[in-house]
Amino acid sequence: MRPDLERLGRYDAHRVRQRFRDGFSPGHTSVITVAGAFAGSVALRPRDDGHWLEHFYLAPALQGRGLGSAVLATLLSRTDTSGDVVRLNVLQGSPARHLYERHGFRVETQDAIDVFMLRPALTRRPPAPQPAAPDPWG
Repeated sequence: MRPDLERLGRYDAHRVRQRFRDGFSPGHTSVITVAGAFAGSVALRPRDDGHWLEHFYLAPALQGRGLGSAVLATLLSRTDTSGDVVRLNVLQGSPARHLYERHGFRVETQDAIDVFMLRPALTRRPPAPQPAAPDPWG
């Protein structure tokens, strides 16, 4: 995240740490591991109006390999089951925005620093009933 904040002229080490501490919710945070090693973290925090996806970080060496997409798909399958929308914010110009758009997030609002996105819950339709096979015994 540091390169994006520096690009926007908004990097301040103290403010970044403080923002993380203020928003950290251990009970809703998951550690991401690959082959038993730490790879990142993500939080999916429930709110009255759905869930907020926060603090989604992957080690730079693991980005662009489908791991983020797999983690996101797993989290979104849970919110789809519960029928909840998911919101997040991503920094302007961050490549992560493309990941979120591929998973159905759309821009809700934006400012000079952040893009606020929303993904409605996707409801899965049950399979259509199949006609009963004819009884061979009549």
